Amino acid sequence: MWQSSPPGSIYEYIRVASFSMGPDGLIEQWSTRAADLFGMGPHEAVGRDPVEAFMPPELRRGGHRQVREILDGKEWTGLVPFRIPGERDVRGLAEVYVMPSATASGERAALCIVVDVRALRGIETDLAASQAIFGQSPFGFVLFGKDLSVVRANERFATVFGGMAADHRGRRAEDYLTRPEADRLTDTLKRVLATGESVTDLRLIGTVPGDTDRRHWSMNLYRVHTRSGRPTGVAGLATDVTGRHIAAREAASARRNLRLLNEASARIGNSLDLETTARELLDVAVPGFCDLATVDLFPAVLTGAEAPPAGGPAPEPGAASAELRRVAEASAVSDARPPAPGTPGARVPGARTGEWIADDREAAAGTAGPALGAVHRYPYASACATALRTGRVQEEPGDGPGFVRSTLAVPMIAHDTVVGLVRFSRTKGSEPFGERDRDLAGELAARAAVCIDNARLYRREHERALILQRSLLPPGAPEAAGLDIACRYLPGNATTEVGGDWFDVIELPGHRTALVVGDVMGRGLRAAVAMGELRTAVRTLALLDLEPAEVLYALDEVARGLGTPGGGDRPEGGGTQWPSRALQKSREADLSEVYLATCVYAVYDPVTRRCTFANAGHLPPAVVEPGAPARLLDVPPGMPLGVGGEPFEEVVVELAEGALLTLYTDGLVESRDHPLDEGLEALRAALTGPRMRLEAACDHVLTSLDTRHGEDDIALLMARVQGLPEEAVGDWTLPREPRSVGRARELARRKLTEWNVEDLVDTTELLVSELVTNALRYGEGEIRLRLLRDRTLVCEVWDAGLVQPRRRRARDTDEGGRGLQLVGLLSAAWGSRRTPRGKTVWFELALPDGRPAAELSVEQLLSMY
Repeated sequence: MWQSSPPGSIYEYIRVASFSMGPDGLIEQWSTRAADLFGMGPHEAVGRDPVEAFMPPELRRGGHRQVREILDGKEWTGLVPFRIPGERDVRGLAEVYVMPSATASGERAALCIVVDVRALRGIETDLAASQAIFGQSPFGFVLFGKDLSVVRANERFATVFGGMAADHRGRRAEDYLTRPEADRLTDTLKRVLATGESVTDLRLIGTVPGDTDRRHWSMNLYRVHTRSGRPTGVAGLATDVTGRHIAAREAASARRNLRLLNEASARIGNSLDLETTARELLDVAVPGFCDLATVDLFPAVLTGAEAPPAGGPAPEPGAASAELRRVAEASAVSDARPPAPGTPGARVPGARTGEWIADDREAAAGTAGPALGAVHRYPYASACATALRTGRVQEEPGDGPGFVRSTLAVPMIAHDTVVGLVRFSRTKGSEPFGERDRDLAGELAARAAVCIDNARLYRREHERALILQRSLLPPGAPEAAGLDIACRYLPGNATTEVGGDWFDVIELPGHRTALVVGDVMGRGLRAAVAMGELRTAVRTLALLDLEPAEVLYALDEVARGLGTPGGGDRPEGGGTQWPSRALQKSREADLSEVYLATCVYAVYDPVTRRCTFANAGHLPPAVVEPGAPARLLDVPPGMPLGVGGEPFEEVVVELAEGALLTLYTDGLVESRDHPLDEGLEALRAALTGPRMRLEAACDHVLTSLDTRHGEDDIALLMARVQGLPEEAVGDWTLPREPRSVGRARELARRKLTEWNVEDLVDTTELLVSELVTNALRYGEGEIRLRLLRDRTLVCEVWDAGLVQPRRRRARDTDEGGRGLQLVGLLSAAWGSRRTPRGKTVWFELALPDGRPAAELSVEQLLSMY
């Protein structure tokens, strides 16, 4: 059956032409191919001598001889250069095959077959080069036919996939690759064959015969077609890029690790909270490094205590690990979450309720484990317990029925101490952990451990500072004569350091009250210690009954002394020297910073309702009088304590009955979000309004102001003025004469009878007589006697003398000198203080409570002699 030649026939590439010569040696027939080869049509060639037409002149003589021999019946084959008629240069080289023939009449003729030798040589060269490349190339060459089966493969391809090159003829993609990869290659071959568009770097994954390791290939595909453009198949060049893939994966892993470490540096440890730091570690690790992760810490670390080295003493063989508490967990897989409470676990004999012993394999498979916040242990032989004992990373293979592929148990070590354990897990479908991953896991855990240890140290210091601070604040609701007092103290939250804010209410002689609010500059334990030292100094100075400005001046000297090494200035070159001047300067700078403080000190007299203020760099007090808006008192601010060099001024303010006095620290009115002026105005607005109970007023101020509690401590002291009523005060002036002693006794007796405290008449008469007698004997000017009745009975004797009374032991032969001893024995308290015009000597008696008064013992009476 006649059929056309298949695509790619050799005749599409080789130029073959034919023509015939008659008995006369002239051209009789001229084929179309001859016209293409020689560039001459039939009308030009027929009837011409081919030798004269196509051969160079120097070859024509031999050419004519050959033609005669051919016409005599001799065949001839040879190479003949030819030229196109009309052109002088030789255009080509033809291989001519001449066969004798005969005409119908029996005359001699010839049939000539002409092949373009240069085209043939080019094909031979291309074929040789193609064969060399195809056969000797280190890359795998393969040719797919139009049916997508292998037509030809080179030896390199056969070396990879086994057998000889000829054995691969007829195979298809599924004979080499898994079904998904084979389908992908087949679809690509169809597309290239249909569109003619080449495909470069098609990545394929598979295994070679006799090997289970996955290999990676890069394949370039292009369509093959004939000279006429008809497609014949697809050629492919396959390169094994497994090494390149591994290198790229390692490079990507290294970049990922660097990114994770950089992210860990930026995100872990931003807070000083243990649980938050653990969650920050998991936020970095999941899902960038693993799919599941948990963090367990020793309970001692959570309380701020020191964890024992390497997680504690080595347990006995077979015993479980030390107790751990689950503080954080994270999962990036929807169906893989940390085990829920109540999941069965292996019990350890003697384990308390709520403690779980989770087998590592079960925990890795996601089938068991402690709940968040639960206390648990790990079995002795488990990888987790081993990691805690040795301080080294341990790997748990995920060979169970669960979805976890592998797990790393990484101890968290800070300063050679194991503080906990972090477990990183990868699920099925993820690559198992490698050596580089182990190093990264250790680095992440180490960084988090240092941050957790810092948080532990901070928590310990924070708790100690808070305990110290609270122990130094007044317990309960302070009481004072003529004042209704309410106070609030809000320490910074767990994420901020404790500050040095404090307040105090100090009872002074004469039913007067000192109100103090202060703030040490700085934070932490040292600030709390400094606050305690200054508060103690304030109390000591207040009990000396100094004026407010004198108290602050003395307190400033105390603060300056506390802010230098050794508690005071040292002469140059004298005394004990510090180990180095640099260390001394550093210590001095630290101490000076800690012992700077602001303070406002006020003394309230309920008899006159006058309050004397002195300020050391603190915020101004606020006063609300009945029916009037709140106002800030104009008290000169002065310099903070510890600066020195500037005097403090006093301001005396007379407060109306029912007025509300407010003292506070800057945490109430100042924050990062609004300036101080706005906070002070907001305080005035909160204080202005209808009268309310004092406790409710405190709560109203705290809830109304945008205090941003947690950024700083807040101390708030509010006092409502309630002066002593006139009937509770007895005040007399006595002339400087002996009969004033009897007059004083009479006035005291009458007033006590009026107050219905007759039980105190005898004692009061005796002690008033002693004080007035001393004023006459040792004092100057007129004498003033004042009795005050509030929670106690206070008697004051004033004179213009500057000499302070001094209690002394009288000798056996002395007739006097026992008056102050008697005052000390019979009174609840006594003392003296300076006044602007002299001094005041006072004593205090407890009001009768219905029980008989205690009598002096013989020993007490004899102590006066």
